[in-house]
Formats: sequence, C-alpha cells, structure tokens
Amino acid sequence: MRVLSDQQQRLQNFYTEDTTLQQILKDKLDLPFFQYAHRELTIFGKHVATVIDPRAKVTDREGEPRLQRYDEYGEEVSRVIVNEGYKNTIKETYGTGIVGYVHKNIPELNERGNYVYSMAQGYLLSQSEPGFYCPVTLTLATAYLLEHFADEELKKRFLPHVASTGDEELYEGATFLTERQGGSDVGANAVRAVEAGEHYRLYGEKYFASNAGMCGVAMVLARMEHAPEGSKGLTLFAVPWHREDGSLNNITIRRLKDKLGVRAVPSGEVVFDGAKAYVVGDPTKGIYYMLEALNLSRICNATASLGIMKRALDEATSYASARHAFGHSLLDYPMVQQTIGTMTAKHHASLVTLFDLTQLYDAVTAGRSTKEQQLMVRLLIAIIKKETAEQAIHFAHEAIELHGGNGYIEDFVTPRLLRDAQVLTVWEGTGNILAHELIRIIKLGGHTFLLMDLQQRLAHLEGMEINLVKQKWQELNEQLEQFTQLPSSLQTLEAKGLMKKLSDLYESVVVWEHAAKHGDREHQLAAIYTQNTWNTTRFGEEPLAVTYFK
Repeated sequence: MRVLSDQQQRLQNFYTEDTTLQQILKDKLDLPFFQYAHRELTIFGKHVATVIDPRAKVTDREGEPRLQRYDEYGEEVSRVIVNEGYKNTIKETYGTGIVGYVHKNIPELNERGNYVYSMAQGYLLSQSEPGFYCPVTLTLATAYLLEHFADEELKKRFLPHVASTGDEELYEGATFLTERQGGSDVGANAVRAVEAGEHYRLYGEKYFASNAGMCGVAMVLARMEHAPEGSKGLTLFAVPWHREDGSLNNITIRRLKDKLGVRAVPSGEVVFDGAKAYVVGDPTKGIYYMLEALNLSRICNATASLGIMKRALDEATSYASARHAFGHSLLDYPMVQQTIGTMTAKHHASLVTLFDLTQLYDAVTAGRSTKEQQLMVRLLIAIIKKETAEQAIHFAHEAIELHGGNGYIEDFVTPRLLRDAQVLTVWEGTGNILAHELIRIIKLGGHTFLLMDLQQRLAHLEGMEINLVKQKWQELNEQLEQFTQLPSSLQTLEAKGLMKKLSDLYESVVVWEHAAKHGDREHQLAAIYTQNTWNTTRFGEEPLAVTYFK
C-alpha cells in the first residue's frame, strides 16, 4: 500500500512535473501563446493524470469497444459501442483544440495554434491513453488532407466538423489504407470506385481500419475504373460514415480486431458496398496525398512513444523511491541509479528532438520551407519514428523489471504500457518499411541536406562532448558516402543501422543546443546522454548517470 500511495501522490499532473516540456514550449512559442499553453496544459495535465488515466484502465481491462452488428429488428447497424468514460474522454480531449486549433484560431489569442502545441497535448494524453491518441492522430491526418487538398465545397462540408472544439458536431477522422492482399504493399489495393454522377460509389474491403464505427468521415484510397495498376492508380476519397438521414452509408463492419494492446481504438474489417464517396483533390495524386498524411501520423506515433516512455520512467522512479530491499531504498543502489539516470537522459534528449522536428514540420506545412528542408524533414520523421517506437518498448520493459513481480501484474500500469508500446513499431510503417524510406531519400540526396544542417548547428557549440559529436558526424558522413555505392541488396541490410546512427547524431546535436540555452541540469542530462549513446565510459569508471544521480 505504501508504494501505491506514494505513486498516486507523485503522478498528479503530467505537465507541471515535466520541466523539459515546459522549457521546450517556452523556447518555441511566443510569450502570449506560451502563457496560454502553460495555463491550458496545467489543467489538461492534471485531468489526464487523475481522470482520464483511471478511465483508460477500465477501457483496457473491461470496457473496450464492442461491435453490435444488428439491431433488435435484425437490421444491419454495424454500431461500435464504447463505455461512458471513453465518450467523456473524446469530448474533453477534442474540446482542448488538440485537432481544431491547428486549423482555426484560438479565440483567446485570435491566432491559429500549431503542431508544437498539439503534440504537447498528445504527449500528455499518451501518458495515460495512447490507444485513444490513435483516433486523435487519424483526425489530425483527416483534417490535414481536407485543408490542404480538398476543394472548397468538400472542405466546407467536412472540415468544421473534423476540427470541432465543441462548436460543431464532431466528426472524428480515419485513414483506411490496409487491404488483406496488400498490407504494406498499398499498390496492390483493390477497392473499386465507380462513378455515380457527381460522386462515386466504393466497393471492396479494408482489412485493418482503425477508428471504424467511431469516425464521422474516413479518408479512403480506392481505384477508379480504367486507372493504372500500382499505387499511382489510387485516388483519395472522403467517405462519410452515415448518410444525411443518419443511416449507414453502405458501410458495414465484419468484425473488430482482438488486439494485444491499444484496446481503446476500435480496429475492424470494413466492407464498402456502394458507399457514397467524394474525390479529394487531383484523382491521380491519391497516394501522394496519403503519404503526406502518413508523415504527420508518424510524428504523432513518435509523440505517443514519448508519452509511454515518460510514464514508464515516472512509474519506475516512483516505485524505486518507495520500495525498500535489504535495508535500503532501491534508489540507493548504483545499478538502479544508472538505469533511471540513463532513461531520464534519453527521454530528455528524445523529447527536445521530437519538438525540434515538430517545429520544422510546422514550417513545412505552413509553406515556409525549401524543397531541401522538406526532404530533410521527411528523413527525420522516418528515423525519429523508428527510434522512439523501439525506445518505448525498452522503457516499458525497464519499468517492469524495476517493479519486479509487481511489474507483471495488471493491477499496475506497466503491463499496459508494454502492450500499448508494441504496436508503435508497426503502426505507420515497420522498421523495414522505414529503412526503404531512408534508401529512397538518400537517392534524392536528402541525407546531404541533413548532414549540412547538423554541421552548421554544431559550429555554434563548444566543449569536449561537442568534439566527440563532430567526430561522429565525420564518421557517419563517410559511411553514408560508402552506402550510396553499395548494391541495393546490401543497402537494405545496412539501412536500419544507419537510421540508428542518424537518430543518435540528431539527438546529440539538439540536446546540446538545448543545454546551451539552459542550466546545469540540462548540461548533466546532455553529458549522460552523450556518454551512454556513444559508449565512452571506461571499464571500472563510475558512469555519469550515477555520479549526477548522487
């Protein structure tokens, strides 16, 4: 009981207890926006920790979404039923503007929000409910596609609902790509689009459709008649889930998936049997549009990973501080200090890096970037998505181990963190898919723009650790040059290793930039990160994670 009460006392507000996040927002938002964000995130951080968190446990253990195929008269309704707590979480979360204020003004500021603020909200939410952050991500992607590519009529019809903060009826979004025969090979997709006057009718099925039954509008790739084979023959459609009279739009759900984790989001097999659909943008650019939305979803995926990492770290630290063994607190033991110290430094570095990337992405989506910067951001998204997803699993594993047997018991949050983290390596592209993305971007020269940018940023930093990072920059520059000369088969074998080195280099630069703006704590975290990442501890030497822990 002592351990649980101590944990409950410590985890009352995910925002006010996160020094690094507050520093990031103060650095990246102008003063009026920061003051607004600080106030709103203080409220939201407490609400997520104390209200949404217990709801998430109920949803995971006994209240997950369920499918009602037929009503009492035997009519097909394909209705997804969620618990009342989940419904309240939907209303409260979208009411914060987590989606809406990216696309419309924040009334108090009379200016639009941005993805930096939205990802801060998503990061806090994911510390309790990464499963629900999936529908939020899909709604962000849907809003992005509508605003950037839909015509004015379609935008006017759907975007106010998708970007609702309570002023309009909310339409959650969805992006349906995966088909049974295709999987990651989207070019094999076979859902058909048949012209029917000013709109189209869709026929076929999507095999892994997340937020099925809860979305108000889905963005769906389908193939028009006589369109070419492969991904270039796909068109993007906006498909309302219901007709104007409230009946199903010729869409049914065959079943919901019984998933290992993220049980809050209903993922199902969806069948279109003449569903009314509207073309979004240029019919020949459907795959291009969806890949643009996928980049946003990958940033959200990294955001969810950072949320799980932070929750795992907090749970491990809290438990270790309250737990006594052999006459000492667990935190008295150097091995525990090293584990928690290195996790703290890694999380800190990954968080400042995520928001460095997000600020760059804000510039790209606002049209304030060059083509070279756009390619660089695309590369950074791939490597950061892969790295953070893998780290989320690692952090959850470490938290379970520090809890001992209790970490394996579902009364604690740690098993759910591990189950929810596991999908993040799969969603929005596995490591192998992301490795192929790296290869494509290198062929376009994207790595040269990134290396040039990092070199320029390193030139403004000084210190022994910076010299080490510069050395690693040179080594990676040489390896990437060799990589471009390899045959394609060998490139696929080396690509994931290069992605890890690129993410380590990027994080090293950003974490030292952050340290230069702040104080001793940030320098210590950067030093721990650098020592651990580049393995510079000598045998028999006390690591900085232990030294600074004391």
